[in-house]
Amino acid sequence: MPADEATKVDPSRRALLVAGLAAAGGAAIAAGTARSQTAPDPMAGHDMSAMSTDPYAAPMSGMAHGNMTTVGRVDHAGNGFDPSSMLTDWYTGTTELLPDGRTLRTFEVSAIDREIEIAPGIVFPAWTFNGRVPGPALRAKEGEKLRIIFRNYGSHPHSMHFHGIHSARMDGVPGAGLIGPGEEFVYEFDAKPFGCHLYHCHALPLKRHMHKGMYGLFVIDPDPARQADPALATVAASRLFGSPENANWQELAMVMNAFDTNFDGGNEVYAVNTVGQAYMNVPIRIDKTRPVRIYLVNVTEFDPINSFHLHANFFDYYDTGTQLTPTLRTVDLIMQCQAQRGILEFSFSDHEDGMYMFHAHQSEFTELGWVGMFDVRGPEA
Repeated sequence: MPADEATKVDPSRRALLVAGLAAAGGAAIAAGTARSQTAPDPMAGHDMSAMSTDPYAAPMSGMAHGNMTTVGRVDHAGNGFDPSSMLTDWYTGTTELLPDGRTLRTFEVSAIDREIEIAPGIVFPAWTFNGRVPGPALRAKEGEKLRIIFRNYGSHPHSMHFHGIHSARMDGVPGAGLIGPGEEFVYEFDAKPFGCHLYHCHALPLKRHMHKGMYGLFVIDPDPARQADPALATVAASRLFGSPENANWQELAMVMNAFDTNFDGGNEVYAVNTVGQAYMNVPIRIDKTRPVRIYLVNVTEFDPINSFHLHANFFDYYDTGTQLTPTLRTVDLIMQCQAQRGILEFSFSDHEDGMYMFHAHQSEFTELGWVGMFDVRGPEA
């Protein structure tokens, strides 16, 4: 077999996925023609009232198998993490007051080898932080002193490299925080700059450690007191976790990732927060009266670019999240290379209730798992 052919994904698998997509499309067309085209029908093709209590037991009307390309259910309990819970599961660690009045925030993170189910029946041998992929979404406040106690219970050398500002000895590279199995290292640095960041293992080979699951969100909230402009102080307060201003926002943590299940250098499953089709099976409930903020990071290996597209709406984008004014305004799609990240802000306040799709705008990524739905309704619906 020619070398270039050896790196291609099994065509029979792609054919199966395309057939599933065609079946879904045909069912949606048939369902749509039975409905009135003159009156708004926000649930057309996505009638949640026809759905069983178990979203995997019966498909949504107009959607094959309840999603596009997979059949069955992933055992989230067996995985030890649930993509729906991951959206809002911020790890804030423990805090104590230092003699100088500053806050010391401590996190404990362990490297653990474990198998995870990334799509129904597809198990991947992962290297994890705290037993999950992505690792815990760490969240701190600008100006705090951070302490991360890292223990390696895995079978290979690992580290934690933080995208932020710190000393060279805390960089998580060989000689500066890279540790072997059974060892421990304590990273300490100040929380700066504020923004949407990430952490990942920086052991060699980098592509193997990244692809195997060793990455996670690392968010530093801005300190409103550091803003001289009152308008920017208000924006900063809206991002500060636990503040009254922040409570009005619906904040979601999303990590775009993918998995090479046959280790041929090309991905077979794409996702947000690891499980393909997770947010098609269980759409993300959105209260249309409250704005939405997404902390988005791309950690996809083997593909140079990933993307996020929002259907029927537009958003403001803060590249890296280190500014309090948007770097892009009123867009419906952004691209990110690996390790690029940003904050998306948008609202459905003027929209009809309904199911609104979001996905990568590389069509193949969508068909192979990176697609989901926002279930948009009023607070009483």
